[in-house]
Amino acid sequence: MKLNEIRDNEGARKSRKRVGRGIGSGMGKTSTSGHKGQKARSGVAIKGFEGGQMPLYRRLPKRGFNNIFRKHFEIVNVGRLQQAIDENKIDAKKPIDAAALQAAGLVRGNKDGVRLLGKGEIKAKVEITVDGASNGALEAVKAAGGTVTVTRPKAEEAAAE
Repeated sequence: MKLNEIRDNEGARKSRKRVGRGIGSGMGKTSTSGHKGQKARSGVAIKGFEGGQMPLYRRLPKRGFNNIFRKHFEIVNVGRLQQAIDENKIDAKKPIDAAALQAAGLVRGNKDGVRLLGKGEIKAKVEITVDGASNGALEAVKAAGGTVTVTRPKAEEAAAE
C-alpha cells in the first residue's frame, strides 16, 4: 500500500443532499419542504411550540442563580505535588508558588488562583505559597516538616474584619 492509494472505505462518506436542482432529481421545485405552511418557509422555529398551550419550559419555575463573585481555583492535591517532586518537575528545596506549579504542568493558570487539597501524602519538606488550602493539606505539609502560606483570607476571617 502506498500513500497515494489510501482512501476511505466504501460508504464511509455520504454526499450531501442537493435540493432545488430540477424536477428530474426528485428534489426540485419545493426542495423536499412540501407545499406552503410555516414549515415550508425559512426561519422556522416551532420546536418549543405546543399548539398555543403554555410551553413546558415556561410552566416550570426558575431555580438557582450564578454567583458573579465566586472564585474558581485551580486544584492541586498534595499527592500530585509529591509526584511532581519525585519526577524532578519541581525542586522541593526552592519556594513553590503558582508560577512554579504552572511551569511543572500541575496548573494551567487561567483561573483565580491555586488551592491546595489534602488527597494523597507528601514526604518532601516544601515551602509553598497558594491562594487557598484545606485543613487536611495544611496538616499533611506540616507533618512533612514544610510550611504553607495562604495569601487569600478565608470567608470567615474576611467577614470578621
